[in-house]
Amino acid sequence: MSARDSHDVSRATPANKAAAVIGLLLLIGLAAAPYWAGRGDMRLLSEIYLYLALATLWNLLAGYAGLVSVGQQAYVGLGGYVLFALAIFGGVSPIIAICAAGIVGALLAMPVAALIFRLRGAYFAIGTWVIAEVFRLSFAQLGALGGGSGVSLPTAVVRGMADGRAAREALSYWLAFGAVVVVIAAAYLFLRSRRGLALTAIRDNELAAGSLGIDIWRTKFVVYVAVGGLTAAVGALFFLLKLRISPDAAFSVNDWTAFVIFIVVIGGIGSLEGPIIGTILFFILRESLADLGSTYLIILGAVAIAVMLVAPKGLWGLVRDRTGLRLFPLGYRVCPKKQETDSMPGKATGSDTRHEEK
Repeated sequence: MSARDSHDVSRATPANKAAAVIGLLLLIGLAAAPYWAGRGDMRLLSEIYLYLALATLWNLLAGYAGLVSVGQQAYVGLGGYVLFALAIFGGVSPIIAICAAGIVGALLAMPVAALIFRLRGAYFAIGTWVIAEVFRLSFAQLGALGGGSGVSLPTAVVRGMADGRAAREALSYWLAFGAVVVVIAAAYLFLRSRRGLALTAIRDNELAAGSLGIDIWRTKFVVYVAVGGLTAAVGALFFLLKLRISPDAAFSVNDWTAFVIFIVVIGGIGSLEGPIIGTILFFILRESLADLGSTYLIILGAVAIAVMLVAPKGLWGLVRDRTGLRLFPLGYRVCPKKQETDSMPGKATGSDTRHEEK
């Protein structure tokens, strides 16, 4: 009997199907949050969604493409300023301005990528931070947008989003909810595509991937540009919720990069499940310890160090290695077919149920 006849190849497992059903029910419940949650709860959930979106994008960049950037705040701030500029001077609807911010972010990411891709390792990370500082200093010189002190979104623009405060808050919530769904779905579909397979090969062994004919530079370039555009759109949405922007807030390395790296590292870098776990843990710690002041940051650092020592692959990596559980079916699983047992008692074949994922 050939190997093809004796084995099945599939993506999904019963655990994946159960997770899909539970996830769908959860999405339905969260989509209806404006009908059952208070204003404070919706604001908190919106922030969780946007941080999860940023963490998923950074994980795609660093965990899969191997591009460890500490300057993604450049695109967060860029998206916020594009939104404010279009809304204030162009009279553009904030929703359209968010889409425009994503396009501007992707277009600007192209020359930036062509420049910093000449750097490797730590030099690349430092280069991304320098680019972000250039962005911050440049926008601080724009007097029309408030210069160094920043600017607030005009009341007329805010009121034009929807009729009534409750409707505006519901719309802002749905925008944040839609953003995280789009980001996770886009990352999932991309990783299941041929280009995503090439990206996974680069993550596992860049030298071997290149020897197989994969265009490493082009693959990383596509990922960097896509992540830059989506990060700018998420940044625009962040500052639409805040209603005010300033250079220091828009290009803060702590808010938009350090916390995102913490989320991905403790959750599990190089997996779609990791940012979800990391975001939940981060907000539990933040809501529990925020009143402690600077001690809160010390505790976050201690937690990150402890997780990296105990579980270098993150909390989800620890769970995955021990149980083999994967919520997002990205790879293929090869398992032996069950064979009919012989009529003689005690004699059975095909009892090996081990799985191998490729």
